[in-house]
Amino acid sequence: DVQLQASGGGLVQVGGSLRLSCVASGSAFDAFGIGWFRQAPGKEREGVSCLNIDDGNTYYADPVKGRFTISIDNAKNTVYLQMGSLNPEDTAVYYCAYTSCDPQNYGLPNDPNYWGQGTLVTVSS
Repeated sequence: DVQLQASGGGLVQVGGSLRLSCVASGSAFDAFGIGWFRQAPGKEREGVSCLNIDDGNTYYADPVKGRFTISIDNAKNTVYLQMGSLNPEDTAVYYCAYTSCDPQNYGLPNDPNYWGQGTLVTVSS
C-alpha cells in the first residue's frame, strides 16, 4: 500500500515560515487529491488545503489563504505545504493524506480513510 508521511514540522517564531513535506512511499501518487489537515490542541482536526491531482487546482481554508501554498513535485513523489506569516493559531499537528477535494465545501479535503503520522508545528510569540 502507498502511504503518505508528513515531515518538516518544528518550532518557529511568529511571522516566520516553514515548509512541510508529504512523501508517498511506494508508487507515485494515485488518488483524486492530496489534502493537508491540522489539529490544534483541544480542537477538532480541520482541513487546511487540498490539491486536485487531475487538474492541479488548489484550495485553501480561509484562515490560511494568502499565507500557505500547496504544491506537488511528481518526480520526487512529494507534496509540499509552504507556510508563511505564521501565528500562534497555526500551532498544530499537521497531517497529509490521500483524499478528494470536496466541491461542496470550497474544495477543502474530505476526511481520508487512513491517517498517517503527523508533524508538529509550534509557533512561538
